[in-house]
Amino acid sequence: MTVTTRYTQGLALLERIDGEAGQRVIDSLQAIAPDLARYVIEFPFGDIYQRPGLDLQQREIATVAALTALGHCQPQLAVHIHGALNVGCTADEVIETIIQMAVYAGFPAALNGMMTAKTVFIERGLLPDRSEVEARRP
Repeated sequence: MTVTTRYTQGLALLERIDGEAGQRVIDSLQAIAPDLARYVIEFPFGDIYQRPGLDLQQREIATVAALTALGHCQPQLAVHIHGALNVGCTADEVIETIIQMAVYAGFPAALNGMMTAKTVFIERGLLPDRSEVEARRP
């Protein structure tokens, strides 16, 4: 494989956003589809994430929203919830993004997304305090 600027920049950004979780995805593809691993690095992270107009927090919130709306991408959603937190989004921002998806993607997708978020928050010791959750309620 020829290492391109897209690949180098994409890999650096993947590591910054997703850390070990992103590297595990890439590593898991090496034995079966190394080209797919390269595409994941070059296209989303080497091209799209490098574009001006949105910062990394905005891109990760958009990704969390899209993966939640799809409703069947829990492993990828977990990686990008970690990514959102890694680039400075808060647990509350992730929660509100997922709740917003109930309106457009339905309650099943939002519930699946929230359970994925809960797992990530527990792993990171970020499960919001119950009083904070109650304070957000209308």
